[in-house]
Amino acid sequence: MDIQQVLSSYAAAWNEADPVERHRLLELCWSDDGQYMDPAGTAYGREQLSGYIGQFHQRMPGARIELISGASEHNSRIYFKWQLISGDGIVKIDGVDFGSISTDGRLQEIVGFFGAPPERTGS
Repeated sequence: MDIQQVLSSYAAAWNEADPVERHRLLELCWSDDGQYMDPAGTAYGREQLSGYIGQFHQRMPGARIELISGASEHNSRIYFKWQLISGDGIVKIDGVDFGSISTDGRLQEIVGFFGAPPERTGS
């Protein structure tokens, strides 16, 4: 798969409440030993990431992740933008993810950030 297909499967996994289907999607896009982290938590491997996504669905029923950019890619590194949309259709969080691609083309690591960077202070 190319990186856009990988990210499409990744976003679909985040939007999948059924754990069996979510695991199938993660097999397509997530490396066996992939690492995920964002300000709310971390997950190591496909099983932990699937569980982490399941917790997201429990905390925010009906919410979804939408990719709002393609991926910029070089030297097996990527970044892309996304939004968290609540069950009632309101954008709750804008975010950006940075990551790396494994040799088999799946995601190896994602580090997510919520919101825009803070304003620069000082000189």
